Amino acid sequence: MYEIIGPHSHVTYTKAEVIIFIVLALWEGVWKAIALWKAGRNRQLIWFIAMIVLNTVGILEIVYLLFFQAKPDKSDKA
Repeated sequence: MYEIIGPHSHVTYTKAEVIIFIVLALWEGVWKAIALWKAGRNRQLIWFIAMIVLNTVGILEIVYLLFFQAKPDKSDKA
């Protein structure tokens, strides 16, 4: 058991809960990093700000990467 003691509460977490939290944090961090990189490179400021502000366990980032990132021009490739 892990105990978190704050000024207004005393909360105890099990080992499984701590592991789940760490895995979810890593999952979101990876997706957020990839999506923010793509949004920044594509100059999509609204998406960049939305992904910085909202924490959705990677769902918003995956949706952006699958459906909304700017597609590269086919004419640029020779």
